[in-house]
Amino acid sequence: MTTTRTIRFASVADAERICVIYNHYIATTTISFEEEPVAPADIMRRIEDVASAGLPWLVMHEGDTLVGYAYATRWRVRAAYRFAVESSVYLDHQHAGKGAGSMLYEALLAELRQRDLHLVIGGIAQPNEASVRLHERLGFEKVAHFSEVGLKFGRWIDVGYWQLKLN
Repeated sequence: MTTTRTIRFASVADAERICVIYNHYIATTTISFEEEPVAPADIMRRIEDVASAGLPWLVMHEGDTLVGYAYATRWRVRAAYRFAVESSVYLDHQHAGKGAGSMLYEALLAELRQRDLHLVIGGIAQPNEASVRLHERLGFEKVAHFSEVGLKFGRWIDVGYWQLKLN
């Protein structure tokens, strides 16, 4: 039996399930540099902030279960950066490696192409071969590597940056 995947815009009602997905990465990986779990109220504010900036926050369902989300935020606050955004994609760890991330990211990129944007940037804590493969499969190119830029779980973490020109 195949479960149907659907993608829609996030609402604040999704915050609790998004916390479950994201807090796993906070607690167990260096993918996120956050160190404390987030609460639904935090995610609600983030969803509202993304929407108020005119940017997309998408969620993916498999059947009735929210299994992932993707969103974009402004790259920097200065006016000249207004055509660049940073992307984030997270899947329930039990749904990784099954094509959901590609489908969700492609939907996010399609939404970004409909806006007056030029560039999307993906920051990837290293090592993370799965995320690197996903970005490069979607056409992103590596443009930077910062050594030991974050400290989590008692070790220094590098971050690479990949970019994709939208138009």
